[in-house]
Amino acid sequence: MNQPLILIIEDEESLRRFLVPTLSGQRYQVLSAATAAEGLAMARSHNPDLVLLDLGLPDRDGMAVLKELRTWSRKPVVILSARNQERDKVRALDQGADDYLAKPFGAAELLARIRVALRHILQADLADPVVHGGGIRIDLEQREVRLEGRPVKLTGLEYRLLEALVRRNGKVATHSQLLSEVWGPGGEGNTHYLRIYMAMLRKKLEADPTRPRHFITEPSVGYRLNLDARED
Repeated sequence: MNQPLILIIEDEESLRRFLVPTLSGQRYQVLSAATAAEGLAMARSHNPDLVLLDLGLPDRDGMAVLKELRTWSRKPVVILSARNQERDKVRALDQGADDYLAKPFGAAELLARIRVALRHILQADLADPVVHGGGIRIDLEQREVRLEGRPVKLTGLEYRLLEALVRRNGKVATHSQLLSEVWGPGGEGNTHYLRIYMAMLRKKLEADPTRPRHFITEPSVGYRLNLDARED
């Protein structure tokens, strides 16, 4: 469940039939949409880790989809398009795309571009993708969490909430920031989501979930991750 979630927004059915098993075979979680409207709805409801976006969608130009995604998400977007002119590539990159693949392309090249895009966003946020303290070790690049050396299984949402806290480097994350980053714009205002999933993280990673040392509540504001705390 900790594997990155990739959303494919592509109207060509044969290409979706190629992409879905190719990505699933690499243990990525995969969602697919055939239209801009469906893709944007999935992006808002699932907040994927990376989007593969076709520019030639039937109901809306892919550039417009990219522009809307960039109003609320900084997650990587890789363009897939039959438009192979340089000006199209430059325009997409200028509007916030992370990479551009011209059709047709091979599976090896696609997977390499995805790995690079996911790695770049980690490096942009943290000098070291591995953080640890208080018996907890979190490897953002490998998407692995350990407690006292033992692997901890987290659901997709649990992991994304933990990741959002880690990226703050001990700073307070507000309710609205966490809801937007973890659940997307559709989650705004639903602070009960945070209470539920924070309780799950504490149960799995705190010695005493009723007296948390690492997952700190900042009353009426949000939450903070403190890996420097030591147990009594």
